[in-house]
Amino acid sequence: MKNGSNQQNAKPILITGGAGFIGTNLTHRLASQGRKVRILDNLSRAGVEKNLQWLLEQHSESLEFQEGDIRDASAVKQAVSGTEMVFHLAAQVAVTTSLIAPIEDFEVNARGTINVLEAIRNQTRPPSLIYTSTNKVYGSLDDLPLSETKKRYIKKGRPNCAISEQRGLDFHSPYGCSKGAAEQYVRDFARSYGLKTVVFRMSCIFGPHQCGNEDQGWVAHFLIRALHHDLIVLYGKGKQIRDLLFIDDLVDAFLVAAEKMDALSGHAFNIGGGERNTLSLLELLDIIEELDGRPPKFTFGRVREGDQRYYVSDTRLFSELTGWKPRVPALEGVRRLHKWLIDNEVELDHSLLRSVAA
Repeated sequence: MKNGSNQQNAKPILITGGAGFIGTNLTHRLASQGRKVRILDNLSRAGVEKNLQWLLEQHSESLEFQEGDIRDASAVKQAVSGTEMVFHLAAQVAVTTSLIAPIEDFEVNARGTINVLEAIRNQTRPPSLIYTSTNKVYGSLDDLPLSETKKRYIKKGRPNCAISEQRGLDFHSPYGCSKGAAEQYVRDFARSYGLKTVVFRMSCIFGPHQCGNEDQGWVAHFLIRALHHDLIVLYGKGKQIRDLLFIDDLVDAFLVAAEKMDALSGHAFNIGGGERNTLSLLELLDIIEELDGRPPKFTFGRVREGDQRYYVSDTRLFSELTGWKPRVPALEGVRRLHKWLIDNEVELDHSLLRSVAA
């Protein structure tokens, strides 16, 4: 991406799903740097209208909005036209939804990504692409030898053992299949057509502008429910381990990858908070009690299909190639998100609430 005095004449940067949680933060950073940003979003996810309104209020001169769906090839072609770079964030993001509607999940994640790739490939000067995939491409990781303490699962023999890109792929759930298929197309279009593409296999991203629900965005979801004195459901024992990455650190990773695209193209990288930023679900409840001054209400439900009991990103490869490292500790990030939710009076989206599992 162009810097300095060239920004005024630079081509726009396209962000699909740009009104979503990650897209809003990325758009804000880019526009704050004086870069032109084009958003393609169908505004289907709860809360994105408020995100878009906020972005337009902050960056009306730098921002172009196109309402459209990545399943619509003509809309995608229009959005990609004349861009310098594409951040492809638009997706169906929930394992549970994919189990209910696998065809729709495929159409959005796999077919939608092909539409983006083809639109890029057919440009006279194809823009580069960063695609956001998921740790779910590694499957449920049932083979990991785990023991457990009162609050968390741990790897037997080693308290921490992060998952690297050397781990074999094992798509589990329609969501894992659709995202995994899409990322393989993204990587192969670099190999077969010479496009410049990078894949981020992301762990738990969290931060402001995240309106988490039971299916996706668990940190924000827990915080929102606790603030409204509503019941939180822990599926399984609540000892599941995730590495948390604050949104500002993810945006840093996006920008450094964009600058080093020539060296990174064709590769997939695990992106998360790493071993220093792990939390279990039960440990997050303890943090919420400290923040709110009262214990949150919770119950337990059945283990969900494909759920990983233990996932921690090994980010060493990306760090070695770019110098990037997470800067915001998980606890500090949770505190920042908690404050943002209070300051912005974020409400529960009751249309997304599910009945409590027995």
